[in-house]
Amino acid sequence: MSGVALAVVGKPVPRYDGWAHVTGRTTFVDDVCVPGTLTVKALRSPTIKGKILHLDVSAAEATPGVAGVISARDVPNNAFGMIPDQPVLASSAVRFRGEPIAAVAAVDEDTALEAIAKIKVDFEEEEYVLDPFRAMEPDAPKVRPEGNLFIFDGRPYRQIVLGGIEKGFAEADVTLEGCYHFPTAEHTCLETQVSLAVPGPNGSLTVHTASQAHYFHLGQLCGILGLPMHKVRMVGGTVGGGFGAKNDIQTDHVTALLALKTGQPVKWRWTREEELLYSTYRGRWHIKIRDGIKKDGRLVVRQVSSMRDGGAYTLLGAYVVDKHCYLATGPYFIPNVRVEGRLVYTNKPPASSMRGFGITPVSYATEVQMNRIAALLGKDPWEIRLINAYRDGDRTPTRRVLDSVAAVDVMKALAEAVGVQLPAQLLAGRG
Repeated sequence: MSGVALAVVGKPVPRYDGWAHVTGRTTFVDDVCVPGTLTVKALRSPTIKGKILHLDVSAAEATPGVAGVISARDVPNNAFGMIPDQPVLASSAVRFRGEPIAAVAAVDEDTALEAIAKIKVDFEEEEYVLDPFRAMEPDAPKVRPEGNLFIFDGRPYRQIVLGGIEKGFAEADVTLEGCYHFPTAEHTCLETQVSLAVPGPNGSLTVHTASQAHYFHLGQLCGILGLPMHKVRMVGGTVGGGFGAKNDIQTDHVTALLALKTGQPVKWRWTREEELLYSTYRGRWHIKIRDGIKKDGRLVVRQVSSMRDGGAYTLLGAYVVDKHCYLATGPYFIPNVRVEGRLVYTNKPPASSMRGFGITPVSYATEVQMNRIAALLGKDPWEIRLINAYRDGDRTPTRRVLDSVAAVDVMKALAEAVGVQLPAQLLAGRG
């Protein structure tokens, strides 16, 4: 370990940005002030699911103090996301309550809200589905025309296979099944979604963003606007809480479009209510695990079936399911594995990334399952984990051969820290 590392590891070190935070000198996006900045507000769908029959923004455009109004027809390429399936502004249909349909830029918030109230929109309401289990049934209302399941390489689930589960269960002395539920959660960052877009000369644009993923978002934003990358400059800074909440574009595309349309700087700051109701969040998970175990505590097979409620659009949902499936066995060697992970669409605001990208829910399920295995066999939970912990040379379910594994070392250090005496024979081999 380097001298620099030894100087800081295990020692209290002042945060590099700590003094600026506690003295109020830190600059966030909302602290950036540009003269003449307009305020943005959005018309959000009051309907959970339906067709847009008619949209009239003329009264809003005529409101004194309104500099510009945009709807889907003002968006050059009206789709975004890692898999671009979500419209910036809904055009012909809405898939969740709160989906943006139009946006207004005005001299102040009151004027923007007055203009929003004047927009006329007619819907033909349609049957919706909010329960992901109902959404998976053959006769369920369609969230999307192509169906309610994301397709992974031709299958309606992400599949991970190692060895053979039939062989594994035949070898097992006992089996244990568990169903685990992981609820939705909102990031609740102190800084809500916010963006400031400032038009420049020759059609250029500067966007002050709270994004956690500038370069991903720059590409998406240029695609939406139909502009080359050298025309768009994204300026980051201190993010007032992210945790995955700002891994997707939520405000930058709307402010950029309105800045280009009005020729003035525009800012969209979400209210706390908007943040709680319409921002991305951790989607609900249902995880079913079936394990086959030898009497000595060795896991010989694991079968996992997971379902994630992804809401109405994909965003990072497919990637979240991928990572969940790749690590469904935890830090344990299991020679026979089959994992199926599903991303289910429902008529809710889209779920996306949050702290762990799907790994946190399956880690919770795996560790509870390990405790239940220990209780079933009458063994110590430490012993079960040490017997099955990865060692160098083990193969993961994705067929990676491990060559630098510290699971046993970590558990040994933890045991020492809490005063647990571990059997010596467990620390090197598998018991």
